[in-house]
Amino acid sequence: MIKRIVLFLIYLSFVNVNAQELNCQVSVIAPTLQSNPANQEIIESLQSSVFEFVNNTKWTTDQFQLHERIECNILINIQDKISSDEFRGSIQISSSRPVFNSSYKSRLFNYSDPNLQFRYLRNTAIIFKPDNHYDNLADVLAFYVYMMIGYDYDSYSLEGGTPFFNKAMQIVSNCQNAAEPGWKPSEGNRNRYWLIQNATQALFIPLRKCYYNFHRVGFDNAYSNREQSLSTMFKALESLDAIHKARPNSFNVQLFFTAKNDEIVNLFSPDQTGLRMQVYNLIVRLDPGNISKYNKIKAGTK
Repeated sequence: MIKRIVLFLIYLSFVNVNAQELNCQVSVIAPTLQSNPANQEIIESLQSSVFEFVNNTKWTTDQFQLHERIECNILINIQDKISSDEFRGSIQISSSRPVFNSSYKSRLFNYSDPNLQFRYLRNTAIIFKPDNHYDNLADVLAFYVYMMIGYDYDSYSLEGGTPFFNKAMQIVSNCQNAAEPGWKPSEGNRNRYWLIQNATQALFIPLRKCYYNFHRVGFDNAYSNREQSLSTMFKALESLDAIHKARPNSFNVQLFFTAKNDEIVNLFSPDQTGLRMQVYNLIVRLDPGNISKYNKIKAGTK
């Protein structure tokens, strides 16, 4: 019995040292299809396959402990069954990171992509080939995994996510001749192509630095000096004004505020340092679509 316990503890230690990068919750829904038992079996199998793919693939060369894994969520909403093995719908992706010395999780990325089309057979593994467009579902999932990891690494070190944004860029390049939508610049200015193009352009370097200064320099130090932390976070937000002046309402800046608007309201509404109105005046210009939320900052209420 003691031997079994020792072996189990050794196993746990090994798993803890060699944990994969993501702790991803996966849901697949198909409101118009799941009344059919055969479709329900496919949905359940797909959910399991996506879960295994994103959580058990080794995405980086870094070692993660269990508590260091990136918390994220993937929701696939199947709206149409094009054929026996082809589906169309949307995918929503979100990720967060912990704030030092607290139980709070700060959201980094939150996006709903309406251009999901893929083939899937029940009880099959999802196979990703980084050098070519082999499976669209694998490419979409890998693309967003690298985007989430990239923003996570950016939040801990200046432009630390570059290797992962480069991998996402490679996937987009591989998919330029894909039949499925969402990969090409001609299909609109708010898709996977523009998401990664913007992330890697020099114009958007202030946004990437904002992820670091807002979270690592600002938020992670709030426990020791809240006033200084809020000032740092305001300056991080202020740096986005340069992007706004060059490209108002840009896709990536809007995604930043999609993830952060509630958090910004909760941080700065009760602020008594004199920053509250400065934050309000800045933020309604950068993110006018959420002005009704930001009015709480002006009023000083959450």
